[in-house]
Amino acid sequence: MCGIAGVLTISFQDSTEQYIQAMQTALEHRGLDDRGIYRSEDRHIALAHTRLSILDLSQNGHQPMSINSRYWITFNGEIYNFIELRNKLKSEGETFFSHTDTEVILKLYAKYGEECLKLLRGMFAFAIWDDREKVCFIARDPLGIKPLYYWQQGSTLMFASELRTLIATGAIPKKISPLGLYTYLTNGSVSEPWTMIEGVKCLEAGTSLIWKFGEIQQETYWQISFDASLVNQSNQSISVSDAIAKTRLALLDSVKHHFISDVPVGVFLSGGIDSTAIVAIARQIQSNDQADKLRTYSIVFNEEQWNEGSLAQQVAKDFDTKHTEYLITADIGKKLLPDFLRSLDQPTIDGFNTFCVSQVASQDKMKVVLSGLGGDEIFGGYGTFQQVPNIVKQREKAAFLNAIAGLVGNSLEKFSNSPKYRRLGAFLTKENSINNAYGLARGVFSDREAYQLVQFYLGHEARDLLQVEIINFAKIEDQNHAHFPTTADEVSYLELSRYMRNQLLGDSDVMSMKWGLELRVPFVDSQLFSEVSTIPAAIRLGKGKQLLKEAIPEIPSYITNRPKRGFTFPFELWMEQEWRDYTMDIKAPPDLPLPRKQWYRRWSLAVLENWQQNVLG
Repeated sequence: MCGIAGVLTISFQDSTEQYIQAMQTALEHRGLDDRGIYRSEDRHIALAHTRLSILDLSQNGHQPMSINSRYWITFNGEIYNFIELRNKLKSEGETFFSHTDTEVILKLYAKYGEECLKLLRGMFAFAIWDDREKVCFIARDPLGIKPLYYWQQGSTLMFASELRTLIATGAIPKKISPLGLYTYLTNGSVSEPWTMIEGVKCLEAGTSLIWKFGEIQQETYWQISFDASLVNQSNQSISVSDAIAKTRLALLDSVKHHFISDVPVGVFLSGGIDSTAIVAIARQIQSNDQADKLRTYSIVFNEEQWNEGSLAQQVAKDFDTKHTEYLITADIGKKLLPDFLRSLDQPTIDGFNTFCVSQVASQDKMKVVLSGLGGDEIFGGYGTFQQVPNIVKQREKAAFLNAIAGLVGNSLEKFSNSPKYRRLGAFLTKENSINNAYGLARGVFSDREAYQLVQFYLGHEARDLLQVEIINFAKIEDQNHAHFPTTADEVSYLELSRYMRNQLLGDSDVMSMKWGLELRVPFVDSQLFSEVSTIPAAIRLGKGKQLLKEAIPEIPSYITNRPKRGFTFPFELWMEQEWRDYTMDIKAPPDLPLPRKQWYRRWSLAVLENWQQNVLG
């Protein structure tokens, strides 16, 4: 896991050296083990890298890396099937000077060009410069685990692992994007490809970009899809027992590949089904004579309603792991808050939990940890899998309401004092669809409230611009929204492509890298997804993640039989007391309700204001 950046121009610029140096410095926290810069002979191209050494800890892994002085790469991530790919290339006559996955990517690109992406299994964002053809090939992994941001002005393109890295160049105006702000206010995170900064974009998951002579061309090489022939359980192409066996093999294979490392690998253990499954599988694939125990890490609270420490401790005991707990109190959390807020790359209503548990693992000298993130999205663990289709059905039944839905919706959104009813009002003004119902279920502020806040923060001009951008935003969302075999598949797609990708994965990358920690997510694996997505939704997305429970029967019953609880902090309670000075004195329109029970609305604005101060100055 590393930090990457680059400047691409068609003519020499005195500022190129200044930009690349500033970006490398801004990326230092992502890799303290090594750093390097490549500059093309004509000084048109510069690539930067900061390294967190995980594979081949020697200087042979130094980046930017080159073969034949023609191809140069700066790479962030891990390729989990690099050993198989390396052996295949060696059988075809290739030789290697390192034991890194970086060199494998370079050799594959030199041999297959853009088609190399179809061979890679892992999480990645990389740029390869071909100094002969004067072409730069940039790509991001299929499910969007590793981020990559870029900015283009004229023929110049700059890219980096973090938004703040681009801002650090001083070349990009610190102007907030109305659409980026709008998506944050409505969703709790910024939706790719937009960012909080006007003109800067996030390269979308499963997408590659080619820069040549100042022109860029994008191509989508991978998309989330489900087999349309798998419509219902009565018309299955696979039995339940076969689905269980298929899922187990796929999970064992994924976790095994995610343990490939030249340094120890630990696990974040929350006491839920997903992280316990990771621990259970890890113990299946580890040899009994391994010298080091598997290390696990968890957060505990004094507030019993949120505390799952005893469960995590029992799992650690049952699976014989070396377990570390970190007690977070309101006072300790408050002391950590300034550092957390300074670490934000973009505003988000989540991330503090990952910030805290990553600190624990880092203090224990760990460099790599696994997380159970993604299990809920793939196996139907969230309440949205039942709630969202239910919203659509209830509205369909209310035929009398449909005739006046727009009128009722507008009235609710404008005049209700309840945030919940304001979001419901916004939903009633739109088409009755899974997509819109999902926005209601997952939303923070209603559309009208978000417009109000954009105007409040950025002025009337920004609001007028936003109205145009929203129309284009909706068109792009419609284009990306393919047909799905079932409504459950559609909810799974939305959870994977929105909540998981924009919020959970983004937070996990930034907050783990803040502590120089590589966070791996075995459930978010393209190969695993390809296997389980062929299982009908009636089986794959059964209530309570039944398929996952049956595929990994080693998960103790005291974990599988308990109601689902997310990995959350006692924010509501703490904001009432110790955190009041962070969350009570926030600026907002006078007619915007911010009830204390819906803490996430107040918290989202507090985070936004701190982000503006810390990042924009």
